[in-house]
Amino acid sequence: PLRGDASGHYRVHVIGNSGALNSAEVAALLGIPHIPLDTVYWNPNWEKTPSSVFKDRVTAMLQDSENSHGGWVVDGNYNSYLGDLIADSTTDVLWLDPPLALYLPRLCLRTLKRLFGLVPPCSPNCPERVSEAFFSKDSIIWYSISHHWSLRKRESERYAVDGIHAGGKIRRLGGWGKDRAEWLRAVRAMVDG
Repeated sequence: PLRGDASGHYRVHVIGNSGALNSAEVAALLGIPHIPLDTVYWNPNWEKTPSSVFKDRVTAMLQDSENSHGGWVVDGNYNSYLGDLIADSTTDVLWLDPPLALYLPRLCLRTLKRLFGLVPPCSPNCPERVSEAFFSKDSIIWYSISHHWSLRKRESERYAVDGIHAGGKIRRLGGWGKDRAEWLRAVRAMVDG
C-alpha cells in the first residue's frame, strides 16, 4: 500500500480535496509525525505566513521529522509556495479523488462543526465565520467546488506519468470510499506485519 524507501521509512504527501481522508490517522498508523500545512501556513486571525518563512518552516519540520522518526505525513496543496520541496523527498503521494458529491457534504459538516466549536479550526486562533465559510470567495467550500475539476485534471496528468501503475509514487484513492477503506486496511495489515 506504500512504497517507502530502502530503509523502510515513509515520507507521504497527501494531496487532493479537503475532507477526503484523515491524514493524521495515517501518520498515527505509521508512527510518524503528521504535518498539516494549513496549520503551518495560517497564523492567528487568518494571517498568511510570508512565502519564504513558510518554506523555511516546512523545510525544518520535514528535516526534524525525518531525523527523529524516519519520516512524515504531510497534507496540503501548497505547491505554488513550496515548489518541489515536498515532491523531491516524498516516497509516496496519496491523491484523494472522491466524487464531489461525496466529500462536499463532509466538508460542509466539518465547517459547521468548526463554526460551533465542536472541532478545532484548521489552524489555532483561526475561527470559522459564517460569512467567510459560506458567502465568501475565500470559502473552503467554494474553493472545493470551483477547483474540483481543475485539480482533478492536473493530478490526472501527473498520475498518468508518475502513478503506481507506471512504476511511480502516486496512488489514487477515488470512488465512493471502497478504495480508501481497502487502502487503510492494507496499511494496517502492513504495519501489523
